[in-house]
Amino acid sequence: MALNPAKRPLRDPFTLHCQELLAALGPVRARAMFGGVGFYVDELFIALIADGRLYLKGGDTHRDAFVQAGCEPFRFTTRDGRELTMAYWTAPEEALESPTAMRPWARRAMEAALVAANAKPAPRRKPA
Repeated sequence: MALNPAKRPLRDPFTLHCQELLAALGPVRARAMFGGVGFYVDELFIALIADGRLYLKGGDTHRDAFVQAGCEPFRFTTRDGRELTMAYWTAPEEALESPTAMRPWARRAMEAALVAANAKPAPRRKPA
């Protein structure tokens, strides 16, 4: 009996394609999450798949580039009915065609992830 691909998001052809597109940044780890897939490079969360679309992390400095490329921000509705927008943007259509076309967008996502990681306070150490 064949398994439903929706129950195996890490083996889905689109997930594998996106993983290949992002590989120019280094080894890409995919992780199932919230009914979609999250992508990590060097433990930095750089992209996600939700509703069959690839979203790349984008910071304030990248917003204009994503908007000019016709990308849309990642929006979702919370359980209490509020709509939230996160700093992830759909990948430009042409970037989905090859790793070379994705490279500048993947670099933006990595840069945004690095900025976000460095903005977080260091984890507290427990006293000995």
